[in-house]
Amino acid sequence: MEYPIGIEMSQDYLSFELSKSAYTLVKDVMLVKEGENVVITGDSSSDRRVVEATANAVYTVGGNPVIIYYPTSTKLYAEPVKPIGNAVACSDVWIEFAYSSIMLCESFQKAMQNGCRYINLTGMDVTMMTNTIGKVDYMTMVELGETIKRILYEADEVIIQDKNGTNLKAYNKGRKIRHSGQLATQKGYPIMLGGQISWCPIEETINGTLVFDAALFPPTQLGILSGNVVITFEEGVVTKIEGGKDAEVFKNWLDSFNDPNMYRLAHYSLGFNPGVTKATGRIVEDERIFGCMEFGIGSQGRAIMGKFWTAASHTDGVVSKPSIILDGNPLEIDGKYVHPEVAALCKKLGVAGY
Repeated sequence: MEYPIGIEMSQDYLSFELSKSAYTLVKDVMLVKEGENVVITGDSSSDRRVVEATANAVYTVGGNPVIIYYPTSTKLYAEPVKPIGNAVACSDVWIEFAYSSIMLCESFQKAMQNGCRYINLTGMDVTMMTNTIGKVDYMTMVELGETIKRILYEADEVIIQDKNGTNLKAYNKGRKIRHSGQLATQKGYPIMLGGQISWCPIEETINGTLVFDAALFPPTQLGILSGNVVITFEEGVVTKIEGGKDAEVFKNWLDSFNDPNMYRLAHYSLGFNPGVTKATGRIVEDERIFGCMEFGIGSQGRAIMGKFWTAASHTDGVVSKPSIILDGNPLEIDGKYVHPEVAALCKKLGVAGY
């Protein structure tokens, strides 16, 4: 297995910028307070510079950092050994850097039930942390997310198209929208790296074609795609997967679980982190490529506020330059936001082309 983690650079690479980024993550995003127990999990594929910088920031603000390292698992979103599961389940704050994420597992669910504030930063290296946290106007990015959240919630018909052949239609019917990239203000509410909105339209209304053209992960054999993966959906369920070698790998991976829920479309997501301009093979970064859309297949977490179901695993694929039409009105065309209110915030963020 090859992991696209930037560990080849020196220990001091971007060390000042990393310290600032870790402090922003801990203090301004995760809102760690004095005396809180903060569990930081990383596996043998994690960039330890990021883990250590985050632990130092936790200690600086008065928290109690607890670092857990363990071997990289070949199974993503699977229940870990008990010492890891027990630690995260009783933490006040949990920051996950492990490449093989255990989000959505039983211990994750227990942690949420116990009021843990969690963020998934799987595969984050020094460059990724500085680009996506330290170098962006995080508060304006959060404001952009809240604005898109409101616009999506007010819409019913959602059509996604692109020049590769994506043509997917669904209806929201009042479904709530999750701003996964917000600040950790709520106990038991998992958040993700800033620059993402997620939701699921009414599952049975999802029909059409989806073309992943940038990234798809897992399976671990994939990451940056070498060819398009074309997926047909009927009533929210995968009925056909077409394409070349990458499509075959993906289909075989889905089929290997022998789990009907692995074929269900779990969520739509919009990516808008200005620090991400192209696919890197690190899915947490790739699904935030500015202007992209990312779609999850498999387990649907409660936080999505859809039907909720469990599956053997979960996967995420990226459409790099979508057009998003809401009730006949364009929010985005070919990867560029055209809604006036959204475009104004993109300009405020300093995104090229606005």
